[in-house]
Amino acid sequence: MDMQKSPVHIKLVSNLITLSGIFCLVVALLLLINFIHIETAKPLESEALKSLVAQFQGDQQNEVLKQDIRNLDLLARKAFFTGQWQVRTGSYLLLFGGIVFAILLKVYHDMKARIGEPLITGGSTQIARLLSQRWILITGGLLFVSALAASFMTTDYLKIYEETGQVVQPKQEQIVKAVDVENTQGERRKEEGESEGNQDAIPQDSIQQSPVTSHLSLVTDTQPPVTTDASGVTRHASFRGHWGQGLSKAVNLPVDWDGLSGRNIKWKVALDKKGYNSPILWDDKLFIAGANAQARVIYCYDRNTGSLLWQHEASGIAGSPVTPPRVQEDTGLSAPTLATDGERVYGIFGTGDILATDMNGKRIWAKNLGVPDNHYGHSSSLICWKNKLIVQFDTNTSGRLLALDCATGEPVWNHARTTKISWASPVLAELNGKLQVITVTSPTVYGNDFETGAELWALDCLGGEVGPSAAVYDGLVYATNEYYRLAAIRPGPAPEIIWEADEYLPECSSPVAADGLLFVATSYGIFLCYDAKTGQKLWEHEYGQGFYGSPMIAEGRVYIMDRGGAMHIYKVDRTKTSLGDPVIGEKSVVTPAFADGAIYLRGEKTLFCVGK
Repeated sequence: MDMQKSPVHIKLVSNLITLSGIFCLVVALLLLINFIHIETAKPLESEALKSLVAQFQGDQQNEVLKQDIRNLDLLARKAFFTGQWQVRTGSYLLLFGGIVFAILLKVYHDMKARIGEPLITGGSTQIARLLSQRWILITGGLLFVSALAASFMTTDYLKIYEETGQVVQPKQEQIVKAVDVENTQGERRKEEGESEGNQDAIPQDSIQQSPVTSHLSLVTDTQPPVTTDASGVTRHASFRGHWGQGLSKAVNLPVDWDGLSGRNIKWKVALDKKGYNSPILWDDKLFIAGANAQARVIYCYDRNTGSLLWQHEASGIAGSPVTPPRVQEDTGLSAPTLATDGERVYGIFGTGDILATDMNGKRIWAKNLGVPDNHYGHSSSLICWKNKLIVQFDTNTSGRLLALDCATGEPVWNHARTTKISWASPVLAELNGKLQVITVTSPTVYGNDFETGAELWALDCLGGEVGPSAAVYDGLVYATNEYYRLAAIRPGPAPEIIWEADEYLPECSSPVAADGLLFVATSYGIFLCYDAKTGQKLWEHEYGQGFYGSPMIAEGRVYIMDRGGAMHIYKVDRTKTSLGDPVIGEKSVVTPAFADGAIYLRGEKTLFCVGK
């Protein structure tokens, strides 16, 4: 080594050590200050907001007060969301700075040793200086550890799990839950579904995870053919109906009922297991799912009488975890909605177990896709068509879209992708002459070939947590998520955003489009209508309850259930025309299913059939 240059190099490294130390100290101090501010200020528990809400209880017609509450609530949620991002970013910067500091310190001592220069020279003065440097390092180290601990506590303390045993550690973003005007700290739910049953279990080989309109005037080539049996009963075979687009051809649907008095309630049955999945229908059978820590079950009811025909437990599946993963209470272990093709019923649970039974509840096949690395719980619903079962399996650790053979459960295609976690569900649509699987993730909206799984197009336009599924209308795809944007996309080899909006955005509820109109429902109680082609906002209405379930269009009406259990019905029109607000008498966060003359609704504890 050049002995003349060594002191220069040592001096340079020494200066870099000083700079990295100062950087770490500044970031650590900012993290501690931010932690103290969040813990003391508690932006999600604003006293000003509570005061306004209390005033509103006594003056619910005050539109100015209503707007003030909405604005303050939005500011509080955005402030908290931003604060969480700052803490996460700061913790990464602090960790990076600490690693750089340690490496430079090691290089400094190695260089000293290499040229034979003693670390301590100059008698007592140098010894005192070295001791003071060590105390500075100890103090800085304590500050470093304290800041990292503060960032960890700040990021994670909102994560309230339903204790079910096994811990599945999240590896990426932890995102702020939406706050309702009504209770300022909303419950979170990602899409819909649950399942359980008790037939003989047949273990199968597992796949381990590794690296159309109702009666509307406009009918386009993007609207799916709705399957109907000989008697004219429309089949509602998956989440949001046929092809997952939120459209139904059912007729003679009710617009008035009351779950408490029993008016226009044909039947109702109590549910013994929790689930946020929506009912599906095929002919005279209705299917839902439910789950708890002990069992995951698929249920089949007679849709005309409410009688339980059979139930099948998802047990004895090879690769299934001994204890289920911890999930948040408002997602649970059975959030995905089932799917059926009239030959089999398909279900997936938060354990990663996926299975098929015949229409009488006999197990056909079952396997485990790997326990989803999901900090809320898995919620992407299934959809099947032409002997392919489409599964969206985007987790913290990996993203993939796969098609399984409906008869055997064997993979037909498996498309891996670099994407973040998603709680949205796949949608089918015919676009540009091809049947496509449309999926929404963070940050990308994808169009994949239904037959081969090949990626036809992709567009980065979202961010953060993604819960709503896509809407499709007249060649356009609509994708959205809270805190980011609503984008109308023209798909193709060079996809582009035609228009976008960011005023009112849904957390979980998926948009729906028909007759040139796009409908969106938010978790903070706004239901609104856009011109689907231009993005012009045509009308809006604010409710005291937010929306987690998705709007459905049937018979020229749009139906949307709020979290309090009230169904808000509007005419599909450019002007706001309310047709009623019937209630079931209990909370609900799922999406209705339709058949001729009847609507099937799932409440928190009860399954309802509504009809004249």
